Amino acid sequence: MQSFRTELENPIVEKDILELERKIALFKEGKIDEEKFRSLRLARGVYGQRQPGVQMIRIKLPYGRVTAPQLRRICKVSEEYSTGRLHITTRQDIQIHHVSLDRTPELWAELEKEDVTLREACGNTVRNVTASELAGIDPKEPFDVTPYADATFRYFLRNPICQEMGRKFKMAFSSSEEDTALTYLHDLGFIPKLREVGGKQVRGFKVLLGGGLGSQPRHADMIAEFLETDQLIPFIEAVLRIFDRYGERSRRNKARMKFLLKDMGLEAFLSLVEKEKTALPFQSFPLDFEDYEKGKTLPNPAFVKADQDLGLDYELWKLTNVLPQKQEGYVAIGVKVPLGDFYLSQARALADLIEKYANKELRFTLRQNFLIRDVREDLIPFFYQELQKIGLGQRGYNTLGDITACPGTDTCNLGIASSTGIAVALEKIILQEYPQYLQNKDLVIKISGCMNACGQHNMAHIGFQGMSMKVGKTVIPALQVLLGGGNLGDGNGRFADKVTKIPSRRGPEALRILLNDFEQNSGELDFLAYYDQQGQLYFYELLKGLADPTKVKEEDRVDWGHEDNYEVAVGVGECAGAVIDLVATLLLEAKEKLDLGQEALEQGRWSDSIYHHYAGLINAAKAVLLGEDISTNSYANIIALFDEHLVTSGKIKLEGTFAEHVYRINQEQPSEQFAKAYAGQALEIFGVIKSYREEEVQV
Repeated sequence: MQSFRTELENPIVEKDILELERKIALFKEGKIDEEKFRSLRLARGVYGQRQPGVQMIRIKLPYGRVTAPQLRRICKVSEEYSTGRLHITTRQDIQIHHVSLDRTPELWAELEKEDVTLREACGNTVRNVTASELAGIDPKEPFDVTPYADATFRYFLRNPICQEMGRKFKMAFSSSEEDTALTYLHDLGFIPKLREVGGKQVRGFKVLLGGGLGSQPRHADMIAEFLETDQLIPFIEAVLRIFDRYGERSRRNKARMKFLLKDMGLEAFLSLVEKEKTALPFQSFPLDFEDYEKGKTLPNPAFVKADQDLGLDYELWKLTNVLPQKQEGYVAIGVKVPLGDFYLSQARALADLIEKYANKELRFTLRQNFLIRDVREDLIPFFYQELQKIGLGQRGYNTLGDITACPGTDTCNLGIASSTGIAVALEKIILQEYPQYLQNKDLVIKISGCMNACGQHNMAHIGFQGMSMKVGKTVIPALQVLLGGGNLGDGNGRFADKVTKIPSRRGPEALRILLNDFEQNSGELDFLAYYDQQGQLYFYELLKGLADPTKVKEEDRVDWGHEDNYEVAVGVGECAGAVIDLVATLLLEAKEKLDLGQEALEQGRWSDSIYHHYAGLINAAKAVLLGEDISTNSYANIIALFDEHLVTSGKIKLEGTFAEHVYRINQEQPSEQFAKAYAGQALEIFGVIKSYREEEVQV
């Protein structure tokens, strides 16, 4: 592979990109195990897609913010390396598809020229830190959470404690009690609060822990009514350390935080979090929000008049797409992006528009749209005109007609049935037959192509999950219909009930039945109250006729957006990167982590050095246990089993137990003296382990 010059000012980023290039070469030479390479590339935003030989690239955009220069840079990269289509995810990222693996390092280097990263966009890491798109302009917010979300992103990016956890970890910041960031379904969620202390207004967060979607959704536990902002980073770090140490690593489907809390119990988990605080590099981490807020300015461009009278369509668009801001004289404009897909000509025109007439930034949303902020009120007609010119002037932003859907079988390995195809069909039904719902923001439809719930179907009022359905000797595409989910605000929500499974082609008729019944029988009730009043069985009976397999027609065998009969084709999912480690690879990784620890030691990063050495010891211990054919499922389990099978038996001789050495990490403060002592001890133990392994191989 030909190397390239990154020409980056940040040596840490440059080293990271060159390391990816080196690992790609080693993988192609057969010197790195495929599963370990997968783990490495996922942590760098490189995700295998359904089509063989190409990759999906996930671009990490903290709290959904992208500036005009960054958007142009993303366009340049997509044009050169991908297909020119940009996809907005439900975690405020951008994805591009059909990228050659060999070109990913140079693609990454191009993005970093505008401070855009791929690092930890996928894999068993801290994923993109999301936040309400209204943060900073929300009339209902106690304070702007943007600087806190940004600090969280920056603190944990490349942080050694969260590089190879058992599973991914997701965090969200809402701007107000409306909880538009959906904190209750995240591993950690934060809702801003103000409290008067000593006559002063003090900032803090309501904290939620252990939420999640997937096949077994769990509502997060409220664990703190008020956590002062200077405790935000230390608390998150302590939680991540415990999750990294005790989280499941063998059974991928049991490896999320919600399962650890179920097994351990909330009280025991929080007790470990409290004990871990001794080992943290910061007992308090004040965040400088004053400079951020003082640096904010509002644009004041020259007035531009729309070319012509905009008519009724403009008036209807304003009803749903223009949102109030707390800044007097300014509004935000919500732009509906069907299925989250838009293209380079649109993106470049947007970059020019926001740079000249708004505040030079967009915020991507959890519903796969974007928000243009700080638009002066007298420019609203001009913005509508310009958005119409590039095909982004649809009304119905955040209404029932604005359906969220994951890519499903279009590109994802795990997709079972088409989620984008049925979404297009349902939006068409709403537009043509139920236009009144293009103003309804109290009803939400979400669609996922599989149980992983990337489309968040199980927290919607009306949700659909892609499935398959056996009819005689054949299998047809199907949809699980779910009803009754929703966001209740202030960290409270509810998950939808599974009602019935129907052939996918009958999805539009199911929607008609549900909306017609709601209009006829709900009275003054909202959808959730109406659902509770009628009950789950009522809706099962209502839709039962659509589920009848004896009435399957030939067209039911063809999925949305396809011409041929349906075939189940589910690949290996990469959402968490299941790991099948080889002994030699693990020992190599252990040495690499020890080297990183030594580098951090030389740079005076005591806490990072300690954690790198700790992770190196765990990897080395796991390698030997694997060589002995002993299964492990967590870091804590590795430590216990290593003592049981190797130290106590006398196979490996240490002064004291392995646990005594390793667990010093959470018993002492990360001082220079301790960091140096821990590093020396780690290198010594690694030498003993490596020698034992070499002797075993020779035997």
